[in-house]
Amino acid sequence: MDKVKAQAEQAVAKGKQGVAQGQSKLEEIQAKKRADTLLRNLGAAYYAQQRSGGSADAVASALAAVDAHSTEHGTVDTAATIDLDES
Repeated sequence: MDKVKAQAEQAVAKGKQGVAQGQSKLEEIQAKKRADTLLRNLGAAYYAQQRSGGSADAVASALAAVDAHSTEHGTVDTAATIDLDES
């Protein structure tokens, strides 16, 4: 009986570890998606400022949002994911 109980406790511990790893990965993916959205918003605000009279305040606000995200979640990946030379 003790052996079965020990095995059950070990299985529960492994299950909890798996759930924690899964949750961590999910949070990582969600943070990356949020960073991508923030960078897109920053790019859109900058483009609007440069081409159609968008406000500098919108750019500053978008940049502050990226900075806040970076502070909370670590470095934001700014590598381009598409080849901008392709049309």
